[in-house]
Amino acid sequence: MRVMARRTLREFWQKNPDSKRRLRAWYAEARNAVWNTPHDIKQAYAHASFVGRERVVFNIGGNRYRLVVDVKYGRGTVYIRFVGTHVQYDRIDVRNV
Repeated sequence: MRVMARRTLREFWQKNPDSKRRLRAWYAEARNAVWNTPHDIKQAYAHASFVGRERVVFNIGGNRYRLVVDVKYGRGTVYIRFVGTHVQYDRIDVRNV
């Protein structure tokens, strides 16, 4: 998959260094993945949550962090919409970030 807005991840892990290893691992896995359906994601990430067909919420670092992305399956593209702590995630409307 082509992951857009890696800079968002980098800026987050610079402020939260303990997230760096886990976010880099997710990024590497996503770049090497081929996700054609939500089922493909669920097979690799059993704890991923779906908000509609294209929006996916990943638990990162044992649920310490949340990563919200939009997946354009037909284009093979992932757009990062939000990365934050669990507390920050609880304050957003995941449908509108």
